[in-house]
Amino acid sequence: MAVVDTLAVFVVSLLVGALGIYVGARLVTDESDFTDAVVTALIGSVVWAIVAFFVGWIPLLGPLLALIAYVAVINYRYPGGWRNAIVIALIAWVASVVVLFVLSLVGFTAFEAVGVPGT
Repeated sequence: MAVVDTLAVFVVSLLVGALGIYVGARLVTDESDFTDAVVTALIGSVVWAIVAFFVGWIPLLGPLLALIAYVAVINYRYPGGWRNAIVIALIAWVASVVVLFVLSLVGFTAFEAVGVPGT
C-alpha cells in the first residue's frame, strides 16, 4: 500500500506544481496548455533534483544553482526570455503555496509539491 500512497502523493504534488506553472505561464505568456505545464513541472523537478544532488550541499550557491536550473527549464519551455521565466516561476510558487495551503486545510495533502521548488 505504501507504493500506491507514494504514487498518489507524487501525482497530486505534480499536478499542483503544474497548476502553478500553468497559472504563471497563462498570465505572463498567454500559453494555455496544461499538458505543457505538467511536462515543464516534471522536467523542472528532475533538473532541480539532479543539480541539488551534485551541488546542493554547497551553502547558498548550491540551492541558487538549482533554482537557476529550474528557471532555465521554464525559459526553455516558454517564450519571452529569462525575465518571463523568472516571473512565471514566482507566480507558480505563489499559486502552488495557495493551492497547497487550501489542500492542507481540508486534510487532503501535506504542504509540498513536485515541480515547484520551495513548496
